[in-house]
Amino acid sequence: MVEKMPLTSEDVLGARMQQLRELFPEAFTEGKVDFEKLKQALGEEVTEGRERYGLSWAGKSEAVRNIQTPSVATLVPDREESVEFDATENLFIEGDNLEVLKLLQKGYHGRVKMIYIDPPYNTGNEFIYPDNFREGIDDYLRYSGQVNGDGIKRSTNTETSGRYHSKWLNMMYPRLFLARNLLREDDVIFVSIDDHEVYNLRMLMNEIFGEENFLASFTRKRRASSAMADKLVSVDHEYVVAYHRSGFGSLLGVQKDYSGYANPDDDSNGPWTPGDLTVGMGKDLRPNQFYDLVDPSTGQTFPANPNRV
Repeated sequence: MVEKMPLTSEDVLGARMQQLRELFPEAFTEGKVDFEKLKQALGEEVTEGRERYGLSWAGKSEAVRNIQTPSVATLVPDREESVEFDATENLFIEGDNLEVLKLLQKGYHGRVKMIYIDPPYNTGNEFIYPDNFREGIDDYLRYSGQVNGDGIKRSTNTETSGRYHSKWLNMMYPRLFLARNLLREDDVIFVSIDDHEVYNLRMLMNEIFGEENFLASFTRKRRASSAMADKLVSVDHEYVVAYHRSGFGSLLGVQKDYSGYANPDDDSNGPWTPGDLTVGMGKDLRPNQFYDLVDPSTGQTFPANPNRV
């Protein structure tokens, strides 16, 4: 007998409502949530008043509804492009990531060990978003240029846009929410980001994962030397923000390799390794960084290289 599978993704809202019914059956009246009864059940844990700490933006309610809208897309195996499709346990999935995340909810809910994502950094031209904030598969095909447009404007998210940050948050919220559903209780998610949205990302992930589940914000050095910034401030790093579920233990690190270090002069600071501290800019380009070095003990002068500073 062939078992018929539903042609839609998991009902995320329905699953959460069922969990709420199991925890607080007294908070339901005629199948609907009675918020007054729910507040009574939660007691002092309820926040009263209109002013409260949190993150809000234009279109947030639409982003939440987007999570609740089931996908009717289907994952189709491409055996011709695959290597040993029937034997391997690896999957490479190509498609709009929101639709794919919805489709993965049934088979991988609470089973993923680690997630790493590298989202658009929102620098003003790296992602395109539909003006109506509704993002089904048909919308994706239109605004990504795969089919002709039909009332949806194709435009980049420039900083002059009144919804510059809101558009990025609307894109990120449902994806992070669905990604959290895939994680096991004892595992972790890493998100790469730069200065444009790192503060909003932290607030967003605090809301979705819980502030108590923040693990770390790692600093990643992305270039060996500084760039020549207009305001004489050069940023040579980005961030990797990490959150976990409730039961995460620890990361497996590796011991630092000190094989290239030595202490031939008995330096009180311990072993050291020689390295070139100069960069490839000439004295005319960086006159304030071009100077001789003088040994304070002997007075010996070491002339600077005019081609490096």
